[in-house]
Amino acid sequence: MKIISAQQIAGLAISPVECLQWIEYCFRIKYNSVLPPKISIHAPGEVFFNTMPCYLPAPESFFGAKLVSRFPNRTPALQSEILLYDATSGELLALLDGDWITAMRTGAVATLAIKMLRSTQATVYAFMGLGNTARATLSCLLESSPTETFHVKLLAYKHQEESFIERMSQYNNVRFTICQSTQELIAESDVIVSCITVATDLIGRDEWFKEGVLVVPVHTRGFQNCDLFFDKVYADDTQHVNNFKYFNRFQKFDEMSQVLLHKSPGRENNTERILSYNIGIALHDIYFASEIYKRTINNTPVLKWEKPQTKFWV
Repeated sequence: MKIISAQQIAGLAISPVECLQWIEYCFRIKYNSVLPPKISIHAPGEVFFNTMPCYLPAPESFFGAKLVSRFPNRTPALQSEILLYDATSGELLALLDGDWITAMRTGAVATLAIKMLRSTQATVYAFMGLGNTARATLSCLLESSPTETFHVKLLAYKHQEESFIERMSQYNNVRFTICQSTQELIAESDVIVSCITVATDLIGRDEWFKEGVLVVPVHTRGFQNCDLFFDKVYADDTQHVNNFKYFNRFQKFDEMSQVLLHKSPGRENNTERILSYNIGIALHDIYFASEIYKRTINNTPVLKWEKPQTKFWV
């Protein structure tokens, strides 16, 4: 078994564009994979544990599971680990740090949703919650569309907008506007990306969301009013959203894979308001882990783990 650290993964310098390519591939093979719904355990104080298993389809030869947890008083609050197995022998191949994978696969998923579901006239992009997920999303968006110019509005919060802009200073196809209120952020924005992890109230009033808007609530909370009047809702997996309070009142619903496979139309005009609850599934995590494992297999020490070679009796 190998232990693949966050430092090793970062050292591979996997590009945001490649992450986006991996995500699109995963959505296309979704219905050939074995993908049970994640198991969520919630504890007091906004603490949760999610267990997310997946078996990749042939010709891939891996299966695995990710455990992601959130403890508000831990730094970072959101952390994850991934176990990767050989699907032919059942051998445990690697324990991987999951934080980079989680951030980049989530950002790539959000970017794919934006590129597929935004209005053809979209020019103004709003971001709230400016942590790693937002950084990953905008990096994927900017690098995958180098000839496109983006006007990005940021919701000011504890001066995070300053470090966010500094992080994006390497890109010359973006300009920023700082907003001091959610109304200022949402009004007249064509795409709204929410990466906040906690929301106890609704984030925006119905009338703030213009015609043709795409809303991408990466951590899902705060947009329940949009569930009721937006024209379409898309998700990466039905199981992620079918327990939402207003799921049965969505006007139209489908999965992102159906759009990629041309079995669902996606956006049909520039006036539709669309919600995209595409936040990432275990298929993405395990596929990312398998690709990283392949790239580190020759330069990562093996941790010897003596397993019984005969049937075990007590």
